[in-house]
Amino acid sequence: MVLAALGVLFVRKAVHAALLLAVVMISLACLYAVLEAPFLFAVQIIVYTGAIMMLFLFVLMLVGVDSSDSVVETIRGHRVTATVLGVLFAAVLAIGLGQVGLAPAVGLTEANADGNIEGIAAILFSDYVLIFEATAALLVTAALGAMVLAHRERTEPKATQADLAARRMKAYADRGENITPLPAPGVYARHNAVDTPALLPDGSPAPTSVSRVLTARGTVRSAPDMADDIDAVRRQMSGRPEPEADTSRAAVQGETPGDSQRPDRGGEQA
Repeated sequence: MVLAALGVLFVRKAVHAALLLAVVMISLACLYAVLEAPFLFAVQIIVYTGAIMMLFLFVLMLVGVDSSDSVVETIRGHRVTATVLGVLFAAVLAIGLGQVGLAPAVGLTEANADGNIEGIAAILFSDYVLIFEATAALLVTAALGAMVLAHRERTEPKATQADLAARRMKAYADRGENITPLPAPGVYARHNAVDTPALLPDGSPAPTSVSRVLTARGTVRSAPDMADDIDAVRRQMSGRPEPEADTSRAAVQGETPGDSQRPDRGGEQA
């Protein structure tokens, strides 16, 4: 636990510091369990490790704070304010530690005579009420610190819908970019493959609906060209016989079915 606590102070990444702080909290919960304090053990695991630490990690991953952001002063004068408040807090801790009196240990049996939860409540709101309030102030300070980390000073006014529309129109006039989003592959088509182009209202393929890489490779397919394949698959699934279009075509050309598959026998006529 001590090594993890030192790691919180000296690691360079905020996410690593939060994970090491979770190790400290879990180790502290184990100490509570050894000292026969089941209530504090459960609270330490459920509230601090399970809720507050996960909230810290979620904020860090959402904001993406790294070591370079810690030297950027996003709020004017917050370094001086933080220094003054830190000195005042250190003075309060020094005064509190100076007034601590060491009494002989009474033992766990006597401490938990009326119950562990009842004994904690009696001591927490009587002898240690100042420390309890200081802990509450620390939690509020942690929440304010998260707000400071998430703060980003805006250098320009927020763009409105009219501004975004004007930018799209300007990009269309300057570079010919699409005003609306690109059509998705397969829209209004008879196939949902990514290499099948979407169809425009007039029925022609939309060239911007397929990746340029597939177009350069020549693997773009047309949905109408695949209609015969789709019909063949449907007939095969339904058990219907194949149409006799090929037989009639062979008869028109003066061939019998199967002549095209016969090998050449020295120019013999079938």
